Amino acid sequence: MTENSIPPTLKLIIFDCDGVLIDSEDASSRLIAEVATSCGVKMTPKQALARFSGTQFSVVKKALEADLQKSLPDDLVAQMQARMVAMMKAEARPVNGVAALLNDVKALGYAFRVASNSSREEMDAKFARAGLKHFFPDDRIHSAFDVPRAKPAPDVYLAAAAAEHRSVQECLVVEDSLPGAKAAEQAGMACFFLREDGQRPVDAPLNLTVIRSLSELGQALKNVKGKT
Repeated sequence: MTENSIPPTLKLIIFDCDGVLIDSEDASSRLIAEVATSCGVKMTPKQALARFSGTQFSVVKKALEADLQKSLPDDLVAQMQARMVAMMKAEARPVNGVAALLNDVKALGYAFRVASNSSREEMDAKFARAGLKHFFPDDRIHSAFDVPRAKPAPDVYLAAAAAEHRSVQECLVVEDSLPGAKAAEQAGMACFFLREDGQRPVDAPLNLTVIRSLSELGQALKNVKGKT
């Protein structure tokens, strides 16, 4: 059962942003595909999602440079970030069930934070557009831009735990990308992986439990609390 994967000492839930809280991956994939194609690497949004889900634009730039065997403009990442912020101000939507889950998490007494490879400016735009800003004040937002290394390194998750004064054994990560799941694994944290088809990804970390929806997580948390 899903609740058996919840750490018995759980105090803090750390959410990834894109694909977990905010339905933004279609826009991000569309942007990456457009940029890649304009640079000379033909790519569809579906291909962009499969290749770059959960990664920063700086990683995308390096990968395209490797494909093309040439350097791309120095300001390409900044251009992509600016375009993404503008898109999110117009298009960002909450993932189904987010508000209900966050209200349940609060009612159950768990703390929660967000830890993402996105910039703070991006997350501000996403949360404001999606109506979730009241759940995530600035001091509960953690960006990979604020730590030495982005996911799949564990830095941003460890920063979130430290800010809450919690050990890794007291944390549960909610992710939807393999780089993020691997970051949770490196941090030593349990991880719930949001995937609608319920299938375990290839090369998934051992600490990963697949869930089909956020409501499944909410119910598991309620079941655990009901037993204590």
